[in-house]
Amino acid sequence: MKLTESTFLLYAMKHYDNPQCTDISEFDEDMKRFQYLRKLFSRYRQEGELKERLILNHLIVIYNVFGLEATDMLFMRLHEYHEFLKPFVQYLNYMPSVLVYDGLAINAESIDSDAAILTRLGEI
Repeated sequence: MKLTESTFLLYAMKHYDNPQCTDISEFDEDMKRFQYLRKLFSRYRQEGELKERLILNHLIVIYNVFGLEATDMLFMRLHEYHEFLKPFVQYLNYMPSVLVYDGLAINAESIDSDAAILTRLGEI
């Protein structure tokens, strides 16, 4: 299955693996983490406030329930924040050499990384 805007939810459901999930509300909670990340990155862009540990926590939960397929899902949903997302995904060792979603193939080397985020993650 190819990841596109129209197949995103189906793609997420297919790759969702949470043995403790008992109903759809838990899946919905995990899907909201994409929006939480968007808000955290937006706040960083606008106000310079970086909550790196909270971002890492959301990313770890996303990777735990969606697996490696989460990387393309993250970059697709957070397309305007690639330079902020990339250092975190690299920090967790999940950054592929090529991202594929919505008919695009993006070389990871072509995405810049925010220097301040790299510094903060280096301090952890």
